Amino acid sequence: MKKILFIIGSLRAKSFNRQVANVAKEIIGNRAEVQELDYSDLPLLNQDIEQPEPEVVARVRKQIAEADGLWIFTPEYNMSYPGHLKNLLDWMSRPVKFMDYGTPTCINGKRVAISGAGGKAATANCRAKLTELLSFMKADVLTEQVGIAVPADAWGTDVLVLTDEQKAELKALADGLVH
Repeated sequence: MKKILFIIGSLRAKSFNRQVANVAKEIIGNRAEVQELDYSDLPLLNQDIEQPEPEVVARVRKQIAEADGLWIFTPEYNMSYPGHLKNLLDWMSRPVKFMDYGTPTCINGKRVAISGAGGKAATANCRAKLTELLSFMKADVLTEQVGIAVPADAWGTDVLVLTDEQKAELKALADGLVH
């Protein structure tokens, strides 16, 4: 069975993107094993602490390496991705074997789906920049993406109700990732 690792770009407990991820998990059902990556304790990338490899970095790298695919669910902060998500990707861009830049990273060649829930632009800027970054990191980024504009009333309730059309878009993205 394929393993899909969900990466939530928001650390907020009631995150809209976590809610979208929960719907995506239901959509995937028993077609794949789904896990959510916990990287909330990942330190800021700093070469002074890169060796010996921090335990949390080793754990996160292992989870990413063992996954058949990654699905990133992220909000858009100031027309880009959140800093802690960038920090995660910076760590994952580093060679697994210290200073051996000729070897692949744990994200090299990994299939990655991207979706995001946010304001009126439906995370378009964030998703474009994330695609550029992941492509530079040699990830296999799916061209199909899902952007969700969070309705005004949801911002006051912290509850995002997806439309049937949005669920269908998530299903199509899940199909592309799990196939």
